[in-house]
Amino acid sequence: MKLKHLRFGAGFKVLFGNRRMQAAQMVLKPGDKEGDAGNKHQGADQWLFVVSGTGKAIVGRKTYALRANTLLLIEQNEKHEIRCIGRAPLKTINFYAPRAYTAAGEERRAGRRSS
Repeated sequence: MKLKHLRFGAGFKVLFGNRRMQAAQMVLKPGDKEGDAGNKHQGADQWLFVVSGTGKAIVGRKTYALRANTLLLIEQNEKHEIRCIGRAPLKTINFYAPRAYTAAGEERRAGRRSS
């Protein structure tokens, strides 16, 4: 069992996981974005849950509104970008199955095991 009380600081931070999946938190300041037109996770699905703030997700060619309590599934290999469009930071919890990042926050290549 693992337990963590979250403190939302700036940026992206891997929280913890097990060998099947992992959790991370992300905070984007107003006007900031994460990802770009080529951003994708080759070996993992990403579940993004909005804790607070407003934003938009561009997944492929579609745009989705993000606000508190929104849950979005970005499937592996879907190109995506997340933007904060509100006046307050966009705070999210992200789950990756299987794990998409190393403990240091570096993206893992599909099919590779790491810490």
